[in-house]
Amino acid sequence: MKYLVTHRTIYTYDDDVTDSLGIAHVVPRSLPWQHVTDPAVTVSPVPADQSSDADFYGNTVTYFQVLTPHKELEVDAVSHVEVSAPAYDDSGFTQPWESARPLDDPSLPGAWRACDMAVVSPLIEHTAEAAAYGAESLTPGRPLVEAAAELMHRIHADFAYDKTATTVTSTIDEIFSAQGGVCQDFAHLMIACLRTHGLAARYVSGYLATTPPPGTPRLVGADASHAWVAVWVPAPVGEGEWVMLDPTNDQWVDERYVTVAWGRDYADVPPVKGVIFTEAKKSTLAVSVDVAPVV
Repeated sequence: MKYLVTHRTIYTYDDDVTDSLGIAHVVPRSLPWQHVTDPAVTVSPVPADQSSDADFYGNTVTYFQVLTPHKELEVDAVSHVEVSAPAYDDSGFTQPWESARPLDDPSLPGAWRACDMAVVSPLIEHTAEAAAYGAESLTPGRPLVEAAAELMHRIHADFAYDKTATTVTSTIDEIFSAQGGVCQDFAHLMIACLRTHGLAARYVSGYLATTPPPGTPRLVGADASHAWVAVWVPAPVGEGEWVMLDPTNDQWVDERYVTVAWGRDYADVPPVKGVIFTEAKKSTLAVSVDVAPVV
């Protein structure tokens, strides 16, 4: 599938901002199954300084500083992306999950790369409730991928998609208490359930191309950022692979998913974050995402 991806972020303030420093994760990654061309990030007002680089996890990060006084800041990202369904070497899929813990067996090929995704992170605590919930799928000797897929099914069935149930900083305990949340929460929850048992799982951010109901026109800008999970699976040859699962929609990631960035949790890869200098008391945020198929 080929897509034209547009991500627009607009901040408005009730007083001038005299200095705005920002970091944006809005450029999709180039991957074996994903080809990115002509990525462009435009900031308005025009920044005094703007550059891009790769962060610790290889994500493309855009840095900018706006010194022109402004009451509105707009960050636009546009990319052409061609995506195929990820292809996996399933030779490691049947191994027991207990043999796939990078901290328990550092000799596993690629374990050193996966260890960072098996420990506590700022937004994903290792709670007793997450461990107990994960244990229902991670039964002794069960194949890792089979167990992870069932865990995905259970989260989708047991937790409601509810935009009002959580906030961007909700904890694992709060997600369990609310019994619902959004894609960020579903991903954090699944990762917590896996990590509490020593498995490595990373948070993946990006976009999911949606199809309107039959007879309904496609609404430009009606898409949204999305999040899913990648589980590390050791392989007999090489450094293993990351199997991507979407607990929000109860499905494996395919050619409809555009990968932007990954990290330990949402805090590593928010679309836009930063610091401003202002006397403003109020601000608003408007986000518009469009993943348009290209014929």
